[in-house]
Amino acid sequence: MLFVKKDDLKVGMRLARPIYNKDGVLLYERNSKLTMQGIVSIKNFGLIGIFVLEPAEPVPPMTQADIDFERFQTMSVFSIREELEKILQTRRLYKMPTIAANIIKSYGHLDKKLNFVQNLRSKEDYIYKHSLNVAILCAMVTHVMNLRLDEQVETVQAAIIHDIGKLTVPKNISGKDNLTDEEQEFVRNAELQGHNLIDIVFSSSPNVKRICAQAQRLLASLDMQGDISSMKMVNGAKVLAVMETFDTMTAMQVEKEPESEVAALKHLLDNPQIYDRDVVNGLIRSISILGPGTSVELNTGDKALVLADNAQNILEPMILMFGDNSIVDLSDRERFGDLEIKDIMKTMDNRHVMDMDLLKKQGIKVEEPEYVTVP
Repeated sequence: MLFVKKDDLKVGMRLARPIYNKDGVLLYERNSKLTMQGIVSIKNFGLIGIFVLEPAEPVPPMTQADIDFERFQTMSVFSIREELEKILQTRRLYKMPTIAANIIKSYGHLDKKLNFVQNLRSKEDYIYKHSLNVAILCAMVTHVMNLRLDEQVETVQAAIIHDIGKLTVPKNISGKDNLTDEEQEFVRNAELQGHNLIDIVFSSSPNVKRICAQAQRLLASLDMQGDISSMKMVNGAKVLAVMETFDTMTAMQVEKEPESEVAALKHLLDNPQIYDRDVVNGLIRSISILGPGTSVELNTGDKALVLADNAQNILEPMILMFGDNSIVDLSDRERFGDLEIKDIMKTMDNRHVMDMDLLKKQGIKVEEPEYVTVP
């Protein structure tokens, strides 16, 4: 599988992932061959590029849940972009309640973990995709934490709008990788102005601004070593701070490699003064990270397969070593104290490398995904 930028696309290339329009209508199925009209359409959609299959490569497996998630992301990113742009222009809400309700309806009532696959982002669409994914994570975690419906709604709305101030930052600043102190201060002021706008448009729901402001203060205290022990945080702020950090660390971007979910989890767990432990546990209960069948890389450079997860410590599952077929229980720190998972092995488009056949050979029964075949 390869990622090809839009200007390098050629007729005959096969799609590795489906493409939808803003209404969720399937335009191009996986394994479709690109035509000249298709290339023009992709450029018009504003896509920075697409994942294509190599000549003899089979179509990668996708479950119905994966396909539904991809479609939902495409539709919601368009909706969030339109909503945030209208809010900036008119200082009024339009479809925000509907957008939040759709996110909660789709992902705020799940009874099992979601395979949370990140979409590739550019500097132009980063805020919209980031806001959506943070909102989806907030919906899932507030659900597993059994927060009240009003808290769930306010937290999801805060996630959608929390970065609106950054949209006012000029491209000559937002497009840079390294900002000067003066430019960083400009961005901080834009964020504060964004909170003032949130206060205006959510005048009847003051908790939305409170969630955004408190979450920002939590995250700022990590860099500035501030004392927040006396702060009384609302639940939504605690949730938003964790989801903001997790998505920022693991986001797929054109300009840089994402950090793994393992690295993100270690960061969250290592800073309990910032990231509420109950919220982090809610995240662990909401998305699939180190489930059976996941291929991983260890700090020794060895590769292994997760055989069974660990409910007490997600980072210490039972694994099968590829090198010698030995079984290692990472929770046995006396025997394996120097061994730890460094990263999750993934495909080019950020999907977990899974090996259910090897699990079966080990006599382990797990719920095997039902993959959707391509016509």
